[in-house]
Amino acid sequence: MRQELPARSDATRRSFNRSGYESATKAQSDLDKVRALLDLPESDDTEALIRIGDLLEAVSKDKKAPLPDLAETRRRLVRGQKLTASMTVADLLDEWLGVKRKARRKTTVNGYGSHVEYHLRPGLGHRRLDRLTVGQTQEFFDAIDDANETIAAENAARRDQVERCRWAKGGRPPTAERARLAVEKERLAEMPPFRRITGPATKQAIRRTLRTALNFAIGREYITFNPAKFVELETAKRPKGQLWTAPRVARWQETGEKPSSVMVWTPEQLGAFLDAAENDRLYAFFHLIAHHGLRRGEGVGQEWADVSYESRTIRVAKEIVVDGWTPIETAPKTEDSAATVRIDTGTVEALTAHRVRQQAERAARIEARLPWVDTGKIFTKEDGSWLHPDDVSKAFVRIMTDAGLPPINLRDLRHGAAALVKAGGGDMNDAKVKLRHSTYVLTVDTYMELFEEYEEELTERAAAAVPRARKPVSGTPAHASLTHETQK
Repeated sequence: MRQELPARSDATRRSFNRSGYESATKAQSDLDKVRALLDLPESDDTEALIRIGDLLEAVSKDKKAPLPDLAETRRRLVRGQKLTASMTVADLLDEWLGVKRKARRKTTVNGYGSHVEYHLRPGLGHRRLDRLTVGQTQEFFDAIDDANETIAAENAARRDQVERCRWAKGGRPPTAERARLAVEKERLAEMPPFRRITGPATKQAIRRTLRTALNFAIGREYITFNPAKFVELETAKRPKGQLWTAPRVARWQETGEKPSSVMVWTPEQLGAFLDAAENDRLYAFFHLIAHHGLRRGEGVGQEWADVSYESRTIRVAKEIVVDGWTPIETAPKTEDSAATVRIDTGTVEALTAHRVRQQAERAARIEARLPWVDTGKIFTKEDGSWLHPDDVSKAFVRIMTDAGLPPINLRDLRHGAAALVKAGGGDMNDAKVKLRHSTYVLTVDTYMELFEEYEEELTERAAAAVPRARKPVSGTPAHASLTHETQK
């Protein structure tokens, strides 16, 4: 059986050839199928004709390959999909990332790319997209758990080996010990390096990436079902903010351990920090973050043009974030983040004083014939250029450490702004508005326990504010004298 095919893209001729049929009827049946495939494109659609020719030429080279399905080929041709091969998950991820790079901010796409390159491509990339099942997807995530166990065991073994490589007695070890330590160090060099496990939050993020990519495939009509939707994963618990109460501070001083990954200063501790930072050139930055909950990148990216002293507001319109180590300017994280924030008179005063300082720096550099970069940013380096976001984090840690305060992260100043909402008599919805959260649930999940702690502290303060002429005996309820005499 032989059928002339559309010419190749270089105009050379080709044909579909196949022999070895058991009967003329079967040969004619296949010939009819080939001709039906050739009839799919319009006669003047040269590109589509070449694609169909490429498909049939590839099939012709494999005598055992079945002829392409007519309906499936028509669907792929209409939608501009590949005809000569089945799409894999890796093919989809490449196409999806290409679209995302044109529409999303760079740091977000880099996060997607990290999930794709380190997890999804190695684990699922070889799978045929149209045959990807819930079971295969679940196996992929279960394999991450298995790898975590291996990593944890290897990390523990390496830590033990590191200890065996140390000479604990100080000074230069004796000859025999030096030989032993050399052997131990050789063993250490052969062991796998320390690696991070993939925790529940990261696994959830990987699934979100996969689910988004598969939804994209559904939108392109590559598939009709999203298996990532039905994968069961351990729920990632959002860390809860806790106050640095006196007992927790004492415990930290004793053990060096933080009660939670998210710790919040009391108003008194925050005041001590701001007092210590007052003479620093970035004081206004810390004041703004602490009182109004801007993210680090939003604070670094804030411009004078978006500050209104008359209405006492600032408009969060830009942020500077880090791509690898390079600072880049981008729009705020979400639509809710790009909002107007009302500021207090104290913050207005801090910004006004900062503007005077910045203008003095500019004048001094111009007088000294040194360059000044007019970026329009509120917080800059001494030459007016962008601050690197890590610069403010380092300054924060330095001031906090010098002040002897219990440790928090710079991001925790944003959480502290929620605590100040409560201290000022606000409720959870006020905190949502203040921090520009996208949902009320996010605010509740993050700050409910913190608000409850503040409620307890405020209740005790309210009770202590009532003057009493007498005090209860230690360990005895205040109402004991109403029921019986205190034992002597």
